Amino acid sequence: MEKLLHYIWKQRILPLKELRTTDGQPLEILDQGLHNHDAGPDFFNAKLKIGGTLWVGNVELHLRSSDWFRHGHEKDAAYNSVILHVVCEADREVETADGRRLPQMELPIPDDIRQKYNTLRQTEDYPRCWHIIPSLPSLTVHSWMSALLFERLQQRSERCLSRLDALHGDWERMAWVTLSRNFGFGINGDPFEQWATQLPLHACAKHRDDLFQLEALFLGTAGLLTPESIPNSAKEAAEKDDYLKRLRAEYTYLSHKFSLNPPMPAHLWRFLRLRPLNFPHLRLVQLARLYNKETAGFNTLIQASSREELHKALDTAPSDYWQSHYLFGLASKNNAKCLSATSRDLIIINTVVPLLFAHGIRTDNEEEQTRAISILEQLKPEANYIIRQWQKCGLNVESAADSQALIQLKREYCDRIDCLRCRFGFEYLKRQS
Repeated sequence: MEKLLHYIWKQRILPLKELRTTDGQPLEILDQGLHNHDAGPDFFNAKLKIGGTLWVGNVELHLRSSDWFRHGHEKDAAYNSVILHVVCEADREVETADGRRLPQMELPIPDDIRQKYNTLRQTEDYPRCWHIIPSLPSLTVHSWMSALLFERLQQRSERCLSRLDALHGDWERMAWVTLSRNFGFGINGDPFEQWATQLPLHACAKHRDDLFQLEALFLGTAGLLTPESIPNSAKEAAEKDDYLKRLRAEYTYLSHKFSLNPPMPAHLWRFLRLRPLNFPHLRLVQLARLYNKETAGFNTLIQASSREELHKALDTAPSDYWQSHYLFGLASKNNAKCLSATSRDLIIINTVVPLLFAHGIRTDNEEEQTRAISILEQLKPEANYIIRQWQKCGLNVESAADSQALIQLKREYCDRIDCLRCRFGFEYLKRQS
């Protein structure tokens, strides 16, 4: 409920009467200050007139005055700059660490706003504010969606840049790790990232023109050539598979040649409820083909400006053996083992766009940031339950830029029940009050 008090103060939803401190001094709020989401007072650089004197400083908010002591602010010099303590209930006087008695103001939360806020927090409907969305002005929707998209791109870019720093500024390696992670398509993202980090690219580079040797290195590093990696239902057929035998022999040779580290534990890979087209074996050999073709390097990806260019760069077909297999020893009837158009779109959304935006941020290149957004606008929106729920509410989802914005809204606001920071939630509270 304290968050709601912050909202009331920030939006200046004040009583329709002359404001006074608890000791009767007239109070005028010239500027409520900047909301602080980190440690320290809640609002910085507020401007207030108390008893006719102008004060500039910070404001702290609590439900009760006694919370000042419960949080230990009376001993914390960081709160000596507070000029006003705003509370719902003033149950005692408070002092700063330097012994100054602090002015207080009681700010009640209007009953209708409290009721609607509780409704938002307690409803099981999703989205919680669904019934007002069709009536929102298009400008409100568009501006909020634009802000959400930028917020999401910043977050995803920060992950790329954090990965870049961990890899000592190697953009090519960072792009490879990011691309590989997204070949896990969610469920195997973590093991794919671990695999890409562990993959001996120095060895792969020396055998880049030999797809068979690349498959041996890729699958061997992943731990998918070991007997433990073979499902019990496929063991008998796999142990008779000549291709598996050749890969094992080649990986053993290359492992000794380059003094490679032990492979990943095979148990890290997930298969439960995966469609065969998403099995790690197939995704790894698709990556091997991309590495072999040299069409999905960092520079190639960030220099592309259209969906068509990127689809061409990401076009990958595995070797002949994998055209008719999902697992070792088990033939399949489905020969469509290329990366599908939908999968390539997802790779563009989750890999290329964040890479391009991150490079634009690190090099202060606004054109690259703009081009990243432009690429999203060329792609169809993602088809998942999150997007379908928003569409049912009446939102028009025209491109991947829209769907990315709505995914950000769901994960960062709706899932956290952070309606007070959401512009849709603000409209809900404003209209109901």
